[in-house]
Amino acid sequence: MSFNRVTMEPSGSTMTATSPPGNHTPNSTGNDCPWELSDKARLCRFLCYGSEGDIYTARDECRLSVESAGALLALLQEGRGCEVVEEIKRFTEDGRAVRLNPSLFALALCSQHSELKTRQAAFKALKEVCRVPAHLFSFIQYKKELKEGMKCGIWGRALRKAVSDWYNEQDAMSLALAVTKCKQREGWSHQDLLRLSHTKPAHETIALISKYVTKGWKEVQVAYADKENSEEVVKVLSYLEVVEKVKHTCDEIEVINLIEEHRLEREQLLTDHLKSKQVWRALLKEMPLTSMLRILGKMTADKVLEPGSSDMAAVCERIQNETTLKKAKIHPFSILLAIENYKRGQGYRGKTKWEPDSSILKALDSAFYKCFMNVEPVGKRFAVAVDVSTSLSSVIPGTSLSTAVAAAAITMVIARTEADAQILIYSEGALVPCTISADMTLAQVTAELVKIPSGSTDCTLPITWATENGKAVDVFVILSNNPVWTCPASPVEMLKKHRQKSGAFSKLVMCGLTSIGHAIADTEDRGLLNICGFDVGAVSIIRNLAQDLI
Repeated sequence: MSFNRVTMEPSGSTMTATSPPGNHTPNSTGNDCPWELSDKARLCRFLCYGSEGDIYTARDECRLSVESAGALLALLQEGRGCEVVEEIKRFTEDGRAVRLNPSLFALALCSQHSELKTRQAAFKALKEVCRVPAHLFSFIQYKKELKEGMKCGIWGRALRKAVSDWYNEQDAMSLALAVTKCKQREGWSHQDLLRLSHTKPAHETIALISKYVTKGWKEVQVAYADKENSEEVVKVLSYLEVVEKVKHTCDEIEVINLIEEHRLEREQLLTDHLKSKQVWRALLKEMPLTSMLRILGKMTADKVLEPGSSDMAAVCERIQNETTLKKAKIHPFSILLAIENYKRGQGYRGKTKWEPDSSILKALDSAFYKCFMNVEPVGKRFAVAVDVSTSLSSVIPGTSLSTAVAAAAITMVIARTEADAQILIYSEGALVPCTISADMTLAQVTAELVKIPSGSTDCTLPITWATENGKAVDVFVILSNNPVWTCPASPVEMLKKHRQKSGAFSKLVMCGLTSIGHAIADTEDRGLLNICGFDVGAVSIIRNLAQDLI
């Protein structure tokens, strides 16, 4: 179905009591009954956002422990450790995980399980799961914490080999960048890991980098000064020499030249270097877009970016460049958060303040609409229902984003990318007529939502409407300020009725945009999920649920 217009009663899939079941087949979480919350489904939730429960709280990093990973332990006890490791790999490689630490913790747990096959699978997966040094350091720290209280250490033969392989299988130039950019994390350094793993370099370039990390640059100079070095070794030596040179120079021009010629990153510079506006301007030219978006306010406050300057023009061009946006895979919601944070004119921490520049805001606005190309359709039948019974003028905790703008953006993302999407607004105990077209701007959609008077909340209305009007829905997404409601019927029971009548495995996502903790009901139904607050991670979670991945 081609999507042209979304109204309160669009044309779409109808249902009958005899419709064939939509998703009543075993799915990726291993359930024969689609709404049964199995251990595999709980594991997938844990790997996705760090909790086996049905509540995702935006920007809240869950504390990981053995006690919070009950389903993972149960699967290990059943002898399904290799299956768990494969799931960990899928969540990290496919970008399904909203937070990566749960996968690192789970891999550490698998690597210490009593079954040999599970341990071997976990160590074999180390390089695929831990793609950068920060991940590797976190994995090692989790292993250390899991061994607390035990008499044995963590550095057995298997871990030593896995860590050695991690270093030996890296591309030489990538490793040189990695060890000079991220030197230590979580109390561990590359020097620690290379020493404790007894790494024997498999290649001359790895031997060079290993000596640099463990012995220092002076030892490297002495060792390689009179040798006839290969082209690869010379290349790595030259790069490390540049890194050392920038650490020992106070000449601003030289620092800038080294940044531009060798694409050095800010983590490789000294703190004093970052006091220079010109140095920051050089860094911005090649800085990853996601990193640049986070510091636009600071760059404006420090007058690194000044109105009408060529540097400002270059940054604005990068922000809205379609190729750059596509390569960075930035979601429209990420751009929206950047817009609202920049508009705010001050940071959340410290005293940094700035006057928002109109050209940056214009570039960000352009980027917001271009980033819809990065959202791949799920291919499900969606019903997005916005509760306007309470004022949508509140702000989502931890952001500068109003709930009205957030609701409008979420609505737009689904409306613009899904072929079968129905947009509903409800207030005063009834659905309210509303027409939202796919070509409307964010401001227009927001205005459409806030013009409706508030009233009492009843989140069962969208489900009842779909059931009574024969609209088969795969995913109900209900957006509300804080879902404290008085319902004549249970949302869970209404969802079950819709499933029964439509034959579809319908799911319900309840988003409390200002909530700090809520639940639809105490249920073991895998098709129900609660989101407290909202962030880019919440978008991924809705997508994962719709695709039966969690």
